Order: sequence, then C-alpha cells, then structure tokens
Amino acid sequence: MARRKKGTPTEVELEFLQVVWEGGEVTTEDVRGALQKQGRSLSDGSVRKVLSILDEKGYVSRRPQGRGFLYRAIVPKEKANRHMVTDLLKRAFGGSAALMVASLMDSRAVSKKDVEEIKRIIEEREGGSRK
Repeated sequence: MARRKKGTPTEVELEFLQVVWEGGEVTTEDVRGALQKQGRSLSDGSVRKVLSILDEKGYVSRRPQGRGFLYRAIVPKEKANRHMVTDLLKRAFGGSAALMVASLMDSRAVSKKDVEEIKRIIEEREGGSRK
C-alpha cells in the first residue's frame, strides 16, 4: 500500500496510532514492544520512521526525553476515525453514504446486534425514541 503524504493514515500507521492512543505517551520502545506482542517485529529505526511520518501528518507530537522522544496523539481516535470514514466515503463511494452502508450490509460483516445498534443510532439522530 502506497504511503499518502497527507490525509488518512495507512494501515501500518494506524497500527502505531492504536498503540499511541492506548498508551497516552509512549517511547519508540513502548511502540515496538506493543507491536511485537501482536506479532510484528520491527527495528527501532523502522518504528522511529513511522512515528516521524505520523508527526509530519499531524497525528502525533513528540517531546524530548533523555536521548529519545515521548510521543503522544494530538488527534483523538474518534476524530481520526471520522476522517478515515469520510475519506473512504468520498474515494470509494462517490460521497454516497447509502451506497457505503449497503456495501457494508452486503459484506455480512454486520451482526444482528450491530444492525439493532445502527437502528437505535439512526432513531436517536432523527430525534425519535425507541420502545
């Protein structure tokens, strides 16, 4: 997958962001250790490079600590998720939320429980109440 200079994080960058969101403030070693527990073995240089890219994209900031840096997310997870969904909506579905939802429903990735929750959210947004 090609890296995008701006905009949404790549799949690998998102894995790193998950670690940063969960950890609050993390070192490169914290990120490396967390990813290693998930089965991804990376060099310290690779971890620093991806964190640097996330810094350039505006998703994390860093501050010096000893000989390294502490990284923290500056974009909340919810905002990043909205941005990624909006990007996908525009690029893959021509801006049509209905087509995107229909595609998701057709994929069988949505459980009956999810459907009920989606209905509840729609009714809430419309100002209705559910009995």
